[in-house]
Amino acid sequence: MHRFAKSFALHRIRDTYPLMETFMDQLQIIASAVNGYVDLMYSADDNKFLDVFHPAALIHGIRDGELTAWSAAQFRDVIRNRPSPAAMKSPREQEILSIEQTAPDLAIANVRVRIGQTEFLDHLIFHRVDGRWQVTTKAFHVAKVFPPGS
Repeated sequence: MHRFAKSFALHRIRDTYPLMETFMDQLQIIASAVNGYVDLMYSADDNKFLDVFHPAALIHGIRDGELTAWSAAQFRDVIRNRPSPAAMKSPREQEILSIEQTAPDLAIANVRVRIGQTEFLDHLIFHRVDGRWQVTTKAFHVAKVFPPGS
């Protein structure tokens, strides 16, 4: 990157945030929102759903060769109607692969999370709405299916 381009990019980032808010502050807040997501996927605590997902969120991915697409309300029902990994005493396996804040109110996170016998690779789009970071889009991929009992 040219010296000018680098300093311009840093200047633009600094101009994007209010004086008391820093880029690193926001990354920590976004990371906390991502942790809220993985906690919800494990606990399936319905009381936390709207803390994590915006009511207008869209969820989609390929399962068994078919595109699955849900609204936030439909996905909430999916979570409500399945036993939680916590209740099933399933292994808790999750990993934040990356977080990138691409604009003051937009971030992308890639996570790997196990729910029961299935490991998912989730691409999450977060928007900051009314000061809160919430998932507005979730695209998932079934990365692995574990044999029963593992």
